[in-house]
Amino acid sequence: MEGESVRRVLARLGGFVTTVMMATTVSAQYPPGATASPQSPPVFTTRLPPAPFLGSVPAGTPTAEPLTLTLLDAINRALDHNLGGLLADDARGRAAGARWRALGAMLPDVAGRVTATRQMIDLAAYGFPLPEGIPAIVGPFNLFDARVYGSMPLYDLRAINDLRTEQHNVAAAAHTYQSARELVVLVAANAYLQALASAARAESARAQSDTAQALFNQATDLRQNGVVAGIEVLRAEVEVNTERLRVTVSQNEFEKAKLQLARIIGLPVGQVFTLVSELPNVPIPDLTLESALERAYRMRPDYLAVLERVKAAETARAAAAGDMLPSLHLNADYGELVASTSSHSTFAVVGALNVPIFQGGKRGKLMEADADLRSRRAEADDLKAGIYYDVKTAFMDLQATGEQLQVATRAREVAQTALTQSRDRFAAGVTNNVEVVQAQEAVSRANEQYINALYLYNVDKALLARNLGDAEQAVRRYLGGSR
Repeated sequence: MEGESVRRVLARLGGFVTTVMMATTVSAQYPPGATASPQSPPVFTTRLPPAPFLGSVPAGTPTAEPLTLTLLDAINRALDHNLGGLLADDARGRAAGARWRALGAMLPDVAGRVTATRQMIDLAAYGFPLPEGIPAIVGPFNLFDARVYGSMPLYDLRAINDLRTEQHNVAAAAHTYQSARELVVLVAANAYLQALASAARAESARAQSDTAQALFNQATDLRQNGVVAGIEVLRAEVEVNTERLRVTVSQNEFEKAKLQLARIIGLPVGQVFTLVSELPNVPIPDLTLESALERAYRMRPDYLAVLERVKAAETARAAAAGDMLPSLHLNADYGELVASTSSHSTFAVVGALNVPIFQGGKRGKLMEADADLRSRRAEADDLKAGIYYDVKTAFMDLQATGEQLQVATRAREVAQTALTQSRDRFAAGVTNNVEVVQAQEAVSRANEQYINALYLYNVDKALLARNLGDAEQAVRRYLGGSR
């Protein structure tokens, strides 16, 4: 059952990791500035290589006292220290830097230069006709020049559209960063819920071990009184050993889940912590499919980022077309020219109209820009359709896991009642302890089904929030408060 729940969560969460990783890949292909479970690791690592969202940058030093960690604490720590979120923030900074570089092509470029020269010139070598008596060699003499140079584009359609492209890339990077934060929330919440599920399994195993020990003691007493045969004691002893093994395995899985959680949220290495086992039962918002879709199209940051990348591709195509059109530039310089015996201020102002006549290679850039634009539009259309399926699937999954939780709750109660009745019949000598062992196994299965159902139901709450585009706040409301 545990493996089945992991596979189900894998199918639901894998797409979100892929979306964010795809945004990172797209940003790497653009010009500079373009952007774009007790065993929770298998939820992600079986779908794609180890993602940065499973790592973190640990901060602080471990304390001697155990740290009490709520779900809200885990989310806040993950937002501050998770590696995936930090890398997305760095990508946003790179996009801002690329925008400044594009803006620099639209601003005046001013530079200063100071030169000192000592030279001798042969005028005859340069073809100057010199009257008789005038020496052909001039100098040596000193020349000192202090000058300021300036240039700026007056009209350059390529530079204008390059700047617009980077502005859209900055907006896309901001949305991608927000999408990464939502994914961090989802990953941290899933890891915390998986740890809680592991803790519940460990607690259930300990309870079953205690029950098995009580049955063994009961069988021993009945055997001493001659009520039951010795085989009943042996069966009870085997069940005790089986349940003790389950306790060991489930406790190890719980500790592994805690280690994975600590890795994701950036706890200090070696920090001991405990979990708060109770989650608030927050009702799901009463939304129709149509209103949920409208909210998702308006708020989901991954979709907003894709739309910005479409706009960036459109302006990049316009920039490629503008590269084949005339541009107007202004160049000027002003300075002081000091010779051996004189000093003068000099300047020059040049207006240049650059007219491309034949630039065959620029046509290739335009073709590349057209292909990029088609790709970005296709990605936007695909994601818009995917949002519809995501939202509708989230509604169906939440309804199904809600019903599954109700059934599992009732099944657990029935199994516990059946175990109590079997123990009473065994104590009265009406039946042997085979029935008791089977009833105890039924309780164990019912507990496992209940734990899985509760875990999946809470995960589906988080996934619904992510599909609606408000995971960072909604997950907190659904699972852990509102801070």
